[in-house]
Amino acid sequence: MTSQTDVRLDGSAELRTEREATPGSAGDRRERLRPPEAGPEKGYDSYYGRPVLNEPTWQEHDIAGYLFLGGLAGASSTLAAVAELTGRPRLARVGRVAALCALGGSFYSLIHDLGRPERFINMLRVFKVTSPMSVGTWILTAYGPQAVCAGAADLTGRLPRLGRAATVGAGLAGPAVATYTAALICDTAVPAWHEGFREMPFLFAGSAAAAAGGLGMLATPLLEAGPARRVAMLGAAVECVAATRMERRLGPLAEPLKRSRLLRAGEALSLAGALAGVTLGRRSRIAAMAAGAALLAGSACTRFGIFRAGMESANDPKYTVQWQRRKLA
Repeated sequence: MTSQTDVRLDGSAELRTEREATPGSAGDRRERLRPPEAGPEKGYDSYYGRPVLNEPTWQEHDIAGYLFLGGLAGASSTLAAVAELTGRPRLARVGRVAALCALGGSFYSLIHDLGRPERFINMLRVFKVTSPMSVGTWILTAYGPQAVCAGAADLTGRLPRLGRAATVGAGLAGPAVATYTAALICDTAVPAWHEGFREMPFLFAGSAAAAAGGLGMLATPLLEAGPARRVAMLGAAVECVAATRMERRLGPLAEPLKRSRLLRAGEALSLAGALAGVTLGRRSRIAAMAAGAALLAGSACTRFGIFRAGMESANDPKYTVQWQRRKLA
């Protein structure tokens, strides 16, 4: 015995349900839902309007904080190496100490998200070049001891030659540390992250450079802060260009990015801080400190905004189903 019923979901979607009585078992009914034949023009996004993807279990304060602190650590090490090689000891010290502190904070966020510290050790059992998480683990393993050694040598005043070598080594690994997290989140199924794989590494690199340059301006005397100002300006420009290109290329999929107040605030703070740093920050220590604080805040807003926009795109089925239909069409 079969009965057909039209069910309307959210005022737009219709599903046809068939109930069949299984022979030999009275009262036992089996419900079978047929996929809707209509396209997205009639409002169909997913069954029952539920998310197609399971929301990532990552906590915002852990992962977004890890993205920000990891980028700051890597870019600060590179800036410290440049300062060390160009004879700017105070800027080099700021970069080394900043990298040491940011590295500690990022490791705490990562371990707190993993739940158990030994899980990080377990990832070192293999090296898989096709896995961003595996590659990132080895990058951190190569970078971490050098950054710790450089910072500890600077703070204690011991083994200066070893500290100088570690500063240069950490500076060489810094760009990889600052950008590998972009590949890590783009390797997920979250639509806004996965489809932004082309521009996301440049956006992360620019954001990290702006943060490191801002911290250098904030904590370094004006006479030695020249490289920090230039790095901050370059980083802010790269960040804004990459964000604009990504939003244009993604089209409707970029709606969560465009709606994000954190991302808009991050772009505004980064540009304002960079411009203030290269103009007023050359002559005024107070202006340089304010510009540096704005750059740091802008970088943090960018990382947290990217995280929230990705979660929003994962929770809304239209960014998964309709985007895939457009690609197939």
